[in-house]
Amino acid sequence: MNLKQSDVKQSIEGLSANIRRLISVDEKKLEYIIAAWIAGGHVILADSHGVGKTSLARALAQSVKWRNEDMAAGEVAMEGFSRVQCTVDLLPQDILGYNRFISHSGELVFNKGPVFAHFVLCDEINLLTPKTQGSFLQVMEEQSITIEGKHYPLRDPFFIIATMNLKGAHLFPLPVPQLDRFMLRLSLGYPSEDDERAIIEKHGRTDAWEGFESIVDSGDLINWKKMVDTVQIHSDVGAYIVSCVRQTRSHPDIESPASPRAGVRISRLVRSLALCRGLDYVPIDLVKETFIPAMAHRIVTRDPSIPPEAPLEHILDKTPVEPKERKG
Repeated sequence: MNLKQSDVKQSIEGLSANIRRLISVDEKKLEYIIAAWIAGGHVILADSHGVGKTSLARALAQSVKWRNEDMAAGEVAMEGFSRVQCTVDLLPQDILGYNRFISHSGELVFNKGPVFAHFVLCDEINLLTPKTQGSFLQVMEEQSITIEGKHYPLRDPFFIIATMNLKGAHLFPLPVPQLDRFMLRLSLGYPSEDDERAIIEKHGRTDAWEGFESIVDSGDLINWKKMVDTVQIHSDVGAYIVSCVRQTRSHPDIESPASPRAGVRISRLVRSLALCRGLDYVPIDLVKETFIPAMAHRIVTRDPSIPPEAPLEHILDKTPVEPKERKG
């Protein structure tokens, strides 16, 4: 089926409206999350408890009409949605899976982990030990895992939403190379007073999810991901992305700057966001709009009291939009 940008925009608007009928979430932040999902990226939410992160991930997953062929990764069944409640005693095999020996038959049986799902909510990821945090690296980057030499590719779409505590005991801060694998870092924040009243009215009932519909075909999701590559990004826009990324390496307030991967992720994100908005090209304003949520988790400031957003805002303010003239 041939899809147009206008068709994608209409479908995304319907998806967003479907979710926001049940979940209280800022419309633009939801659009960013959907764009990252379509782009094949992952999202980390730095938030307080009880602001709807699990419900949001569940609503995204349940908005999709899954085909039978989507629910298997080779010989292993895929779930639509799974949740990993992180604790300090979780081991990599608790997330990825493990082989179990059956003594009476002498067989090895693979017990899949919760990562075998189209949507994975990793709740409180910085409660995991570094070894267990590292178990996510291959699956996030390669969309596959390897258990005792056997390779298990995970079927599209594959999307991880991880939440992170900002304060608390027994936390293991994620290293920058691991944070760098997330396309976006967002905070849902607390709802307004009116929205909080609406949340109590909706979710104070046992039938809150009744009537919630699946409105997007999983085949369309896969087509949208392919369409991201068709969105044009002018060389001047690409040069602007590179200029902003490179300035993180010379800014006096930044100790650990962004890697080239940051530019790749931003380029992919803005193409996906343009597609969500019905465009076949990337306006430079989309780069400005998404630069901070796509970059803030990728840098470390020299002074911990300075939030990463501050030098990034300075970079955006001083970076000219017009490309430099090339000599010769």
